[in-house]
Amino acid sequence: MKAHCLPFSQIPHTTRLFSDFLSYAPAVRPFYPKPPHFSEWGEDEAAKIAYDSSRRERVSQILERQSQLWNASAKTLANVERFRRGAAAVVTGQQVGLFGGPMFAIYKALTAVKLAEEATAAGIEAVPIFWLATYDHDLAEVNHVSFPGSDGTLQTLTTPSHGIAGAPVSSVHLGEEILPVLDQAATLLGENEAVSLLRETYQPGETLGTAFARLYAKLFADWGVIVLDASDADLHRVAEPIYRAAVERADKLSSALLERGDALEAAGYHQQVKVTSTSSLLFVLRDGARTPVHLHREGEQLRFIIGSDGAAKAISSADLLAMIAGKPELFSPNVLLRPVVEDFLLPTLAYTGGAAEAAYFAQAGVVYQILLDRTTPIVPRYSATIVEPKIQRLLERYGLTVLDAFSGGESLQQKLAAHSLPEDLQAAFDSAKKSFDTHLNTIKEKLAKLDRTLVDAGETAVSKMNYQLERLHAQAARAESQKKEVVGRKAEMIAQALYPEKGLQERAIGGLYFVARYGRELLLQLHDCMQTDCHDHQILEI
Repeated sequence: MKAHCLPFSQIPHTTRLFSDFLSYAPAVRPFYPKPPHFSEWGEDEAAKIAYDSSRRERVSQILERQSQLWNASAKTLANVERFRRGAAAVVTGQQVGLFGGPMFAIYKALTAVKLAEEATAAGIEAVPIFWLATYDHDLAEVNHVSFPGSDGTLQTLTTPSHGIAGAPVSSVHLGEEILPVLDQAATLLGENEAVSLLRETYQPGETLGTAFARLYAKLFADWGVIVLDASDADLHRVAEPIYRAAVERADKLSSALLERGDALEAAGYHQQVKVTSTSSLLFVLRDGARTPVHLHREGEQLRFIIGSDGAAKAISSADLLAMIAGKPELFSPNVLLRPVVEDFLLPTLAYTGGAAEAAYFAQAGVVYQILLDRTTPIVPRYSATIVEPKIQRLLERYGLTVLDAFSGGESLQQKLAAHSLPEDLQAAFDSAKKSFDTHLNTIKEKLAKLDRTLVDAGETAVSKMNYQLERLHAQAARAESQKKEVVGRKAEMIAQALYPEKGLQERAIGGLYFVARYGRELLLQLHDCMQTDCHDHQILEI
């Protein structure tokens, strides 16, 4: 495997907030207390972690019970014991996408492993924990996965399994309908170790969450990744003080989040979550559906409304607090409270995530300060595009780079077509361009000696003539492209492999595709080539 760095500034759609965070520009520092380089602050942060022994024991018991349920490895159980004895946590997390979700979820897990290893080597005992966001309720985001077919086009597999509309995905049980979806995966991926893992873990009777947990427990068994199911009722009971504080300090939290949003926009950044004056940080289960809790002001009194339909009604903070005390397992945090809940439940040294999560942290910092008096630093996760041998040969044949694939299908097709022109025609264009540049440079030099006022006119003329020559070249390339459908097919193959659906490969292609193609050895190679202080996007040639 060969790795090449590509700065995120060259990646389409990179936000200014994320780009500035990576460089730790002065304008971004009010929103992130620590730079993205873990090695600069790990030891200092470890000293700030406040985590009492009784909470550690309660959470340790839950982690042990869950790990045994996932049939976790001896290394994982040993890490749970290290956690019980005082180890800190390096945390990452993800929604429970079908069959393990996109490739970036694998990158997240491996980044957590590397950071935990580096912390431990530096004298800070740490274990990697993968947080499953199983109380999320957007089933359409997790009930599918895409794998490339034999022609390179993405094939999307979807499970028809469903539950109550708006219910947490932890309640969605897989039935017999998952079996033909597994057969579809086998058709696309072949019968191999990865597909055997899918058949073993995605069984009727499992939920989307437990199947994902069993799969990741096996994929990362050698590193002892602790997979945590966040929907566990016992965890909600431990988190009750945070849910209660989110109600008791709701007014202060609302004001702080609105101020933080204004500050982000004033600095030229975006708000990942648009917060309003009625936004609260909690959801509650009502009739099995995950329902938002809204703020409602009646004069000077702050009340709460559960839901926004005809059944919604205002209740007092005392009534809401009584609900939390009685059944905390009915409550769950929104995306801005979730990292705070994670870090109340876990002694988190660092969280690792992508650009969207980094943006959440820019807003959630004020929630951290109000509820925990400490903001956990975020470290950018590993990010990469894998270039398989067939695609690499096409890039080399046509003189292209991965950046060319990022430019879009039509542009990519024209570039391929330009390299497909008859050699004599291409040579004629190259010769004309070279001769053109030589003679026009001579003319410009002589014009400068004759009359310097003619230099600008000369530059304009040169620009126009260059434009016309390039336009003619592009027209010839398009004509060649139209005659050769194969060029279009190759352009589409490259685009689908490297920039599918006009987005990064890691977000569109299921990670099990690459594990199926190259075995679990690929995970070892990825682990070994990761440099946690390098935050560029990596181009990996296999």
